[in-house]
Order: sequence, then structure tokens, then C-alpha cells
Amino acid sequence: MSHAAERDRPQAPAFDVDPAIRAIAERLEAEPGIRALALGGSHGAGLADAYSDLDFLVVADSGASSETAALWRDALGRVGEIVLWRDRQVKPTLINAITAAWLRVDVDIVTPEQIAERTKAGLRILFDPDELLEALPAEAEKPRPSPGRLQWQVEEFFRVLGLLPLAMGRAEYFNSVTGLFFLRNLITDLLIEETDAPNRGGVLHLNRLITAEQKKALAALPPLVAERDALIANYLAHAALYLPRARKMAARLGARWPERFEAVTWAHLHDTLGIEPPPVVRASRRHEKSPPTDRRAQS
Repeated sequence: MSHAAERDRPQAPAFDVDPAIRAIAERLEAEPGIRALALGGSHGAGLADAYSDLDFLVVADSGASSETAALWRDALGRVGEIVLWRDRQVKPTLINAITAAWLRVDVDIVTPEQIAERTKAGLRILFDPDELLEALPAEAEKPRPSPGRLQWQVEEFFRVLGLLPLAMGRAEYFNSVTGLFFLRNLITDLLIEETDAPNRGGVLHLNRLITAEQKKALAALPPLVAERDALIANYLAHAALYLPRARKMAARLGARWPERFEAVTWAHLHDTLGIEPPPVVRASRRHEKSPPTDRRAQS
């Protein structure tokens, strides 16, 4: 890292999380209805840095009840002033909070019956007197890449790409920038799938999941500028990065490629905006459509 980049990097938070973890554990361990407590996320997997949040798993007899939520709030309140509290809004077992020191703390609260469906992979057990967590399987079977999911993502890429004439015709340039964010997310998902990285962590981790070559490819994408010509060029740059890689992944997974949808989308873009597929996209289409060489015929 250059001296300038090091200088511009924000100072890491100085908050020491270990006393906070101990205070929460001590408060909850005294409650008979709380059966176990563990850390998950980056701290549970041993991958935490100074910017990582705290992800807890609580096993409670009453599950994610209002009583358990009140106990959790009391325990967290011993760490510091709670300035954000989201109580089971995202999903019925999850509470999100932020303290005045900007410590982000999430907790998933489950019953003993619900915890039996999980594994102990990525958990750092804080207390577990009945060995509810310790008895869990060590690892889950690694999920296999989904051809259906990739097909849906490729179709979504073409669908958003095909809306470009509409956005340009209405001069909806800021909406077009939003579309580029969506395409960039599809590219990022594909790059992560390419690396097949373990310990993916939360949404705020990307550096450890993709390679130097992939980072260079992302960095080469044009900046987001809400102007007509810049937007068209940017959509084509995203297509040039995504589509050849997605074709290779589809071939590897045996996913169906939406050939007809792709063909009519490029025809639509040509008829309305006068644009053609980038050369790298045309090359990948020709490569995939070329029949395999019969080596026996050449011998």
C-alpha cells in the first residue's frame, strides 16, 4: 500500500470488544432460561478485524420472545448506551443494535429445538453447560453452485441491459446509474462464485473473497456518470466484463444460456441506440457456438 493510501485510510475503531463480550456473557449466564451463548460471524470464525461487528447466537428456552429480548437489551446496555435498536424487524429471531461507541451488535435468538438444525461451524462457544452447541455437527455439507440461480442472474443482466433504450429515451440518467449498481452486484456475485471462497462472511467483506485479477477488472470499470454517452459506454463495459465470464460459468455448471433472449436484446439495443455487443462478448458467443473439433478426423 502506498504512503498516500495509508495516510488516507481511516483510523480503526479503538473499542476493545473483549470486555463487552465478557459482560454480555456474564449477564446472560446467570439466567436459567438462557441455555447457551456463542459468537458467530467474523469473531466466531477467527477472521475478525478492528472493523468487525459482534454476531451472537443465543439459545433460550422461550426463543426470541419479548422476555428474551428484554434480557438481551439489559445485557447489551451494560456495554454502552444503545443508540439504535431494531427488535426482530428483519426476521423474527434477529435483533440489531449499535452502541454510542458505534459498536455494531447483532443477535440471533433460537430455541433448543431450532438450534438442532444447525452446525457449530464458525461458532466460538462462550457458555454451553448442556452441550447443546457442542453436540452439533462440525460442518454442513458445502452447498453446490446452482445452475438455476446463475440462469436467473444472466437473464436479469439482459433484462436490465434491455431497459437501457427506455432510460435513454426518457433521459432517466439517474435511474440508469441505479441499474449499473444492480449489474455491478451481479458481476460481484459471479466473481465470488469463480473463486469458490470459503468463509465468505457478511456483506461488508469482499477483499478476501476475490483475486487480484478480479479486483483489477472491477477497478477498470468506468466511473458512474449520469450522462447519456457515458452511461451507454458504462453498460457496455459491464456487459464486456460479465457476459464472457458468465458463459464460462454456465458451461461449467451445465446451466442453460438464454441464447434467444440475448439475441433479441442485442437486436433491440442495435435498433434503438445503434450499439453492438462489445468485441469480447461477440468472441465468447462464437466460441461457445463453435462445434468441438473432431481430432480423429484430423489424424
